[in-house]
Amino acid sequence: MTSSFSVTRSRDDARLVAGWLLTVAFLVFCMVVLGGVTRLTESGLSMVEWRPVTGWLPPLTEQAWDAEFEKYKAFPEYQKVNKGMSLSAFKEIYAFEYGHRLLGRIIGLAFFVPFVLLLIAGRIRLAQVPRLLMLFVLGGSQGLMGWVMVKSGLIDQPDVSHYRLTAHLALASLILAALLWSALDLLYPGQAGVRGRPERLVRWSRIVLALIGLQILIGGFVAGLKAGLIYNEWPLMGGQFVPEDIFHMTPWYMNFMENVATIQFTHRMVAYAVTAAVILLFLFARKPGTGDRARAGITFLLFAVLAQVLIGIWTLITVVPVSLGALHQGMGMIVLALAVSVVHELSAPR
Repeated sequence: MTSSFSVTRSRDDARLVAGWLLTVAFLVFCMVVLGGVTRLTESGLSMVEWRPVTGWLPPLTEQAWDAEFEKYKAFPEYQKVNKGMSLSAFKEIYAFEYGHRLLGRIIGLAFFVPFVLLLIAGRIRLAQVPRLLMLFVLGGSQGLMGWVMVKSGLIDQPDVSHYRLTAHLALASLILAALLWSALDLLYPGQAGVRGRPERLVRWSRIVLALIGLQILIGGFVAGLKAGLIYNEWPLMGGQFVPEDIFHMTPWYMNFMENVATIQFTHRMVAYAVTAAVILLFLFARKPGTGDRARAGITFLLFAVLAQVLIGIWTLITVVPVSLGALHQGMGMIVLALAVSVVHELSAPR
């Protein structure tokens, strides 16, 4: 991250731009949660066309709804899963996917319009423009990635590719992290050349962030393969700590990409690793030199991780109800945001 981004003509400009970026970050968070609801309600394949410019409005007449329903009937999800579905039931699943896409468009406008206005008003410096444009490109790429993901379920099998779903989730997480980091650069620019945090603490915070990122990717695999619908018990899996079918695929590495038992087991193990790593980070932060803000952030991160573990267990043993599944995904983004904030605070000069 370049230091020029965090230099504005006044602190008021910095706060204004940071507030805008944090608002967009919150909308991205809402988008991730709504995306989880869309996936859990199996609504993602209800809209079979991608109209990024002209698709603002849903069907407004019964004739328009009938036409949209007929389009849906031509694809595998209706033919193989929802054969005989009523129009009213179709409207229910359509609503979630429509809301998801509408929010994506709103996020695009919430970023682009203030960006142009703030740039014209001179509240954004030219040095900040490249990063902001990069964020806008990432957002546009996310819309394209979403359609690529949906399209994978419109061909033969009525299921989106778990690889594409994970890429979609990973890109959303990256956008959220980048927006937050950029806002923090503006709010807490620091004093260049002045450091003092223990190097072990800084290094360990980055390890924690990397583990959380890895866990989010594995969570995408769990969601895409519906791996949370098996072994709905804890702490064992089928009466054993390590399930018998963990390595039944060949070659062995395919188990980590295709075997639902292995993927659920890995998700559990990385959750334990994240918890242990955050506890160690919390203990390291007790030593002098951490700083009050960093110590508070680490404390919040620890509580969020513990809450996420409990929510994850609850979601698993209740066989992934929509409410808990969405809560689990949303809490994952909160954990990510807190970890990004901690790394930023510990890494930045002060």
